[in-house]
Amino acid sequence: MILFIINRIFQAIPTVLGVISISFLLVHIAPGDPAISMVGENYKEETLHQIKKELNLDKTITQQYFLYISKILRLDFGYSYMSGEEIYKVISQKIFFTIILAFFSMMFAVIVGVFLGIISGLNYKNKIDRLIVFLSIVGISSPVFSVALIFIFVFSIQLKVLPPSGYGSVQHFILPCVVLGIRSLSLFIRITRDSFVEIINEDYIRTAKSKGLKNNVIIYKHVLKNLLIPIVTIVGIDFSSYLTGAVLTESIFGWPGIGRYLVDSILQRDFPAIQATVLFMSLVFVLINIFVDILYCFVNPKIREVLLEK
Repeated sequence: MILFIINRIFQAIPTVLGVISISFLLVHIAPGDPAISMVGENYKEETLHQIKKELNLDKTITQQYFLYISKILRLDFGYSYMSGEEIYKVISQKIFFTIILAFFSMMFAVIVGVFLGIISGLNYKNKIDRLIVFLSIVGISSPVFSVALIFIFVFSIQLKVLPPSGYGSVQHFILPCVVLGIRSLSLFIRITRDSFVEIINEDYIRTAKSKGLKNNVIIYKHVLKNLLIPIVTIVGIDFSSYLTGAVLTESIFGWPGIGRYLVDSILQRDFPAIQATVLFMSLVFVLINIFVDILYCFVNPKIREVLLEK
C-alpha cells in the first residue's frame, strides 16, 4: 500500500511540472503588459523601466521561468502586482470559501442524486423513470452560466426569495450550491439508476429476495455497497473540479472564492497571482485523485488484495 501511494505521488510530479510550465508560458505569451497596468496609460519610461526591473520583467522568459521554479521550490509564491499582498495568504483565505461551496454542493448532489437514481431504478421504464432520466439529461446538457442566470431570474428577480449574489447568510448558499451541483446530481442519477438496475438482477439479490428480505434491507445492505465505487469516483473527480473549476459559479454569484480570485487576477494581468492559483489548483486536483485511488482500496477489497500482492 505504501509503495502504491509513493508511486502515485511520483507519477503526479510530471503532471504538476507540465501545468507549471504551460501556465507560465500562456501568461507570458498573452498580449498586455502588467507593468503598464500598474502605472496607467500616462506613464514615464523611467518609472516603467524601474517597475519592470523590480518585478524581473526586464529579464528573458527563460530567466523568469527558472526564477519562478526556484521560488516554488522555496515555497515562495511572491506578492500580488496589484494589491501587494502575499499571495499565499490570499489563497489560504479564498480557498476556505471555495471548500465550503464545494462541500455543500457535493452533499446536495450526492443525497438528491442517489435518492432519485434509486427511485428511477425502482420504477424502471415507467413514467417516473422516464421523467427523472429526462431531467438528468437536461441537467448534464445545460451550461452552468445558463442555469445560473435562469435561477437568478426566477428565484431572485421574479419570486424574490433568494439573494442573487454575495456571501453571509444561509440563503446566499442555496443558489450557487444548487447550480454548481446540478451536473454532478445528474451524473449520480444516471450512474445510480444504471447500476441499480444491473445489480438488482444479480443472482445474490434474487437469493436475498427468496429468503424474504425486505426491499429496503436489500437496497441498504447489498445494492448501496456495490454502488460505492462509481459514487466515490464521481465524488473524487467532481469535488476536485469544484475546488479548481468553480470559476463561472463564483463569478456569477459574487462568491469570494479562489475561482473568482483567478478571474480577477487574469483581468489585471497579475502574473504571480495567476501562476500561484493555477499551481495550487493543479496540486489540489492531483492530491484528491490520489486520495480517491487510496479510498478504492477500502471500498473494494479486491483492489486492496491486488495492491497488497504487489
